[in-house]
Amino acid sequence: MRFEGTLKSWNDERGFGFIESAPSGQEIFVHIRAFTRRTDRPQVSQRLSFEVEIGPQGKKRAKNVKALSASRPLARQRRDSPAHWSTAAGLAIPLFIALYGVVSLLWRPPLVVAAYYLVISALTFFVYAIDKSAARRGAWRTPEKTLHGLALAGGWPGALIAQQVLHHKSSKATFRTVFWATVVINVFAFVVLVSPLGGLL
Repeated sequence: MRFEGTLKSWNDERGFGFIESAPSGQEIFVHIRAFTRRTDRPQVSQRLSFEVEIGPQGKKRAKNVKALSASRPLARQRRDSPAHWSTAAGLAIPLFIALYGVVSLLWRPPLVVAAYYLVISALTFFVYAIDKSAARRGAWRTPEKTLHGLALAGGWPGALIAQQVLHHKSSKATFRTVFWATVVINVFAFVVLVSPLGGLL
């Protein structure tokens, strides 16, 4: 038997949420793997059609979940909409490029430093993409400390682009706070290491 309801809450990072069943108002657990179509991101307030089964712990959970046609345009519009860059996100990379230019004129760091930033940023973007795919499939996730470690090592430009383009790790406040701390630390370390002080260290 199929039921209809509204997606009341959704944790995109962990890939699960709760459906408020109509008209009883009962909340039913739903996992990303229960959706029959995974091309669209589940959205809070989205209307869904689903079946119910009993999970391993004896609790009800949704299965064979489908988005009702009335809610699909909203999900498609959000998926296809251009990335929204905050002021900090939009200025961070251009400001770093400008800083790198100034540093290059003053102290002439080796070209391998620029190559390193490009390679580690590309690697970080790739890791974010894998983690995003894993979140949708309900598979093993990349630990947040690994993502922060890559950002701290110099991959933060790639991480920043991934957050905006892939809409991944871009809304969790605690993660964002640590991420921006890694950006500040990395930029400070970069300036110190390529300066004359770095040679003394």
